[in-house]
Amino acid sequence: MREKPTLILLHGGPGYDHSSFKPAFSQLTDIAQVIYYDHRGHGRSDARPKDEWTLDTYADDVVRLCAALGIRKPIVLGQSFGGFVAQRYIARHPRHPAKVILSSTSGKLGLERKLAMFERLGGSEARDVAERFWTAPSEATYSPYKKICKPLYSTIAPANGDAALRANLDKEILFTWAGGEQQNMNLLPELFRARCPVLVLAGELDPVCPLEDARDIVAALPENLVQFEQFPGCGHGVWRDAPDVAFSRLRRFIEE
Repeated sequence: MREKPTLILLHGGPGYDHSSFKPAFSQLTDIAQVIYYDHRGHGRSDARPKDEWTLDTYADDVVRLCAALGIRKPIVLGQSFGGFVAQRYIARHPRHPAKVILSSTSGKLGLERKLAMFERLGGSEARDVAERFWTAPSEATYSPYKKICKPLYSTIAPANGDAALRANLDKEILFTWAGGEQQNMNLLPELFRARCPVLVLAGELDPVCPLEDARDIVAALPENLVQFEQFPGCGHGVWRDAPDVAFSRLRRFIEE
């Protein structure tokens, strides 16, 4: 018998569920206990009132989950919105994790960077559609965003049956949070509190969490604790676009 580290996966969104991690992250079960869960109010978790849809609550939920399951010193990976949660978790509970992985995420909204990348990848139409959605998230602005901008997130076409296409989406959470807390979110000033190694992963062609956002996160973290890996030719979720390279990097970080 040998003890494995516990890897807790914080999914993207807001409003989605953990299924976008499956089956890809199952390949890490030889070196880690992998825990998938849906954020409070998301997916298969119980519905909760809107006043609980906050980063503080979601960050504290990581600690609550570990307490319920008897987990000490987890490795916490946050993808996109899950990366927002992981950054707030670092600020509020800096000594709780063994390691943290921030994947394709941002420290603040950074709208101009988003719009510039959407225009680079999809032209003026993509820029205009993205601007309408991110300034006023709603059903009316999300429908064209899903059609025009979402395909630009990844540099490869999703395979048939891709888990991301099966993921449950609660649009009320998406519109409420993206139009609320995310608009004025700034997680960077508290990242100096980190007390464990932090790996930051970023795709050079990510339009929604651009590369410069990742560099801001790296600059805000303690220099002696942060590791940074940028992936050419990759978009949002480098483990989707370059799985072999990305999972090799994750393995090294988990095992070192």
